[in-house]
Amino acid sequence: MEPTKSELEILQVLWKHGPSTVRFVNDTLNEEKRQVQYSSTLKLMQIMAEKGLVTRDESSMKHVYSPAEEEDKTKKKLLDRFVDSMYEGSATSLVMQLFGNKNTSKKELDEIKEFLKKLDQ
Repeated sequence: MEPTKSELEILQVLWKHGPSTVRFVNDTLNEEKRQVQYSSTLKLMQIMAEKGLVTRDESSMKHVYSPAEEEDKTKKKLLDRFVDSMYEGSATSLVMQLFGNKNTSKKELDEIKEFLKKLDQ
């Protein structure tokens, strides 16, 4: 299952902060992203549990949700799908598009160069 934009926002909170209650996730979204009603967050997290995107620990009165997959694994799958559909599987085309559309700082370029050196070794 591919998460929606709203589901990704919730997953990002869970990845960053670890297993959390709906109240914590809702409060964090309201502080960091946008205003969201508690009932909307609750319903969406229940749907996410049904879809297998999160797991729910019901052992205590407050249900605690956790991401079903690690952040890197989810991002890799989403990126692979994106590259396949938008760039015919070519990572080179994606990178060239990124560099063509954005001013990359010297620091970012240095980090990219260092990463490429590590790949060559």
